[in-house]
Amino acid sequence: MPRIRRTLTALAPLLLAAGLAAPAQADDVAAAPAPAAATAAWPAPAPVLTRVATGDPVLFITIDDGWGTEDAAGAQRLLIERRIPASLFLLPDAYERDRDYYRTLLAHSPARVENHTVTHRDMTTLTEAEQRGEICGARDRQLAAFGDSPQLFRPAGGQTYQWPYYNDATRTAATACGARTVVTWTHDLTTWGAWSPPVPALSAGDIVLLHMGPQLEGDLRRVLAAADAAGLSPARLRDYTRGAS
Repeated sequence: MPRIRRTLTALAPLLLAAGLAAPAQADDVAAAPAPAAATAAWPAPAPVLTRVATGDPVLFITIDDGWGTEDAAGAQRLLIERRIPASLFLLPDAYERDRDYYRTLLAHSPARVENHTVTHRDMTTLTEAEQRGEICGARDRQLAAFGDSPQLFRPAGGQTYQWPYYNDATRTAATACGARTVVTWTHDLTTWGAWSPPVPALSAGDIVLLHMGPQLEGDLRRVLAAADAAGLSPARLRDYTRGAS
């Protein structure tokens, strides 16, 4: 019996190496690995721009909604003659009402159409699925109308809407629908009725909000004069959002 015990003792290291040793006791069981950190939400929320951080002597002219083209022939001529690379955040029903106006503008100027929802609803009141319907629906209609998919998204605003007109779900929905950036503005210089807001001293990277309509030509001239005074030139916003974060 002592000889057997000595034999087993000698074989123990070999059994352990071969994995034939007795199962480990509970105290010897290694702790289970901690669960991996939760993966980032997909898609990543789109960044938000109110102005562009740039050292270039440029500003960005944006035009919203799209109604009122019948009284905006002068604005169309000015945009074409000055080759203003405006970002047009248009509603599908507005441009479908006067496609010739926008097709002429796009064909003869560097302006581009961007995403402004389908129905101009307050995005902060909608579920993420509803927001995707608004943004992706506008994208699809723009692609069908002009053969160009929008790259920027501006949420709709209004007096009864909740500033800043977007939430985290908006940013995620924007990315899911192909928008690189959610764009707001630095200065709203739209004339409403008889009142025109004073034009401030403009700075490089400012994003100016205007609206389509009979007042647009006058608003454009005021903004262009202020840009000239500040030594700034209009630039295409798309070109400055590729690395937005």
